[in-house]
Amino acid sequence: MNAAPHLRSRAEAEAARLPPLLAQADHLAGTVLLGEHGRRRSGMGDDFWQYRPVQPGDSLRMIDWRRSAKSDAQFVRQREWQVAQSIMMWIDTAPSMQFASDPTLPNKVDRARLLALALAILLIRSGERVGLTGTDLPPRRGEAQILRLAEMFLRDDLDGELPDYGTPEARAMLPHARAVFVSDFMGDFDAVAAALAKASDRGVRGVCLQILDPAEESFPYRGRAIFESMGGGLTHDTKKADDLKDRYLERLAERQAALKDLCRVTGWLYGYHTTQHSAQSALLWAHRALEKRA
Repeated sequence: MNAAPHLRSRAEAEAARLPPLLAQADHLAGTVLLGEHGRRRSGMGDDFWQYRPVQPGDSLRMIDWRRSAKSDAQFVRQREWQVAQSIMMWIDTAPSMQFASDPTLPNKVDRARLLALALAILLIRSGERVGLTGTDLPPRRGEAQILRLAEMFLRDDLDGELPDYGTPEARAMLPHARAVFVSDFMGDFDAVAAALAKASDRGVRGVCLQILDPAEESFPYRGRAIFESMGGGLTHDTKKADDLKDRYLERLAERQAALKDLCRVTGWLYGYHTTQHSAQSALLWAHRALEKRA
């Protein structure tokens, strides 16, 4: 059986989603008041930063004579050097991220894509280089990179089935870069720990943003229920779903505590977002958290 027509139809469907995703992400990024993201240092550059008094060792060419003429002291005109860093992103697109408990809510992967692309827009437009973990899309600057990122975010693995839960990708991490991992982090915890440890060994610091559906946060189920993973790999049938609530919430709290501790020991920051809340609040948190990792 020739799978090419099926793959082509899926690819065309994903391509049709590209303009709306870009528009939504650009609008979301526009709601965030963007400050100077790059670290400001004196050096070679085109933008004025500040004047400072002449110091021993400064050459006469460095003196700004116009500014110095206004006072009895001599001043040097310092220019701004924005250190553009590389930010590596990993967005979980495994089947578990397709879950939405209500048709009025976005599924987790759509919210993850929106937040990641909006964050990339903010970073790139402030002079940073943004790319994807692994080897598919290295960090680059410029508006063209925003389009490349959007295309990659929407490109699910068309060549085969994905496992139920995603595993963070930590290949090709640039030393001392920053990183953003967006996932529900409901899969193998050891895989998450290994990825963060590998990144930390290379001096990479970043943020883990956990995205959950409100039903995953509150477990509202009662009576007879059949729980099935989005990929169909796991199934559980129960006659008293409400009896599972306390154990489920306890396990969820344990997972979140473990993620927080893992981020703490590896120098990362942990954030938590549910899809019924504002995407803007999550974007603001991620943007500020990255600045703390600079």
